[in-house]
Amino acid sequence: YSRNGKYYPSVTSILNYFPKNQFFHSWLKDVGHNSDIIMNKAAKEGTQVHNAVEQFLAGEEIHWIDEWGNAKYQMDVWKMILRFANFWEMNKPELIATEYHLFSDEYEYAGTGDLIVRMNGELWLLDIKTSNALHTSHDLQLAAYAQAWNELFEEPIQRIGILWLKSTKRKEDKKGGMQGKGWEIYESERSFEENIEIFK
Repeated sequence: YSRNGKYYPSVTSILNYFPKNQFFHSWLKDVGHNSDIIMNKAAKEGTQVHNAVEQFLAGEEIHWIDEWGNAKYQMDVWKMILRFANFWEMNKPELIATEYHLFSDEYEYAGTGDLIVRMNGELWLLDIKTSNALHTSHDLQLAAYAQAWNELFEEPIQRIGILWLKSTKRKEDKKGGMQGKGWEIYESERSFEENIEIFK
């Protein structure tokens, strides 16, 4: 990312150097040379979901079947799109920004925030994840984005969460819209301050 004539590394590039957990290394040993194929497929699915979410938020209709009767999305991708729609209908957030470029001049990094919304009177930063598992690096990524937002705007981010569209949750949360069938809003067990210190 370029800002005021300076180049800033992306948060995700920085976090590529964060150590992975033992489960990742075990998985890598198990799948061997197929790891690139699996990761490329997962990346493609994530991109399709993010693009569909952008269309949804722009008020466009999204169809699973095209005009010739062919499926436009794999079933797993379509399910995640529907889960996002379910989250949106259940919580009715006010959209503040989507795919917003964020910069930290203090720490010289940049990134793109998926969703900034207002829910129940609180300003949320949400990142959409389509992975099979959540990792510590995701918490650090969001803390870095919140830090950048807080540098750029007067109103600070009040809550940070991951909208996980491959959750194992099987039913709606009766206490306030934090989960539905196959999705949930995950909040880090560590505070924002703890996560930003680890990131730094």
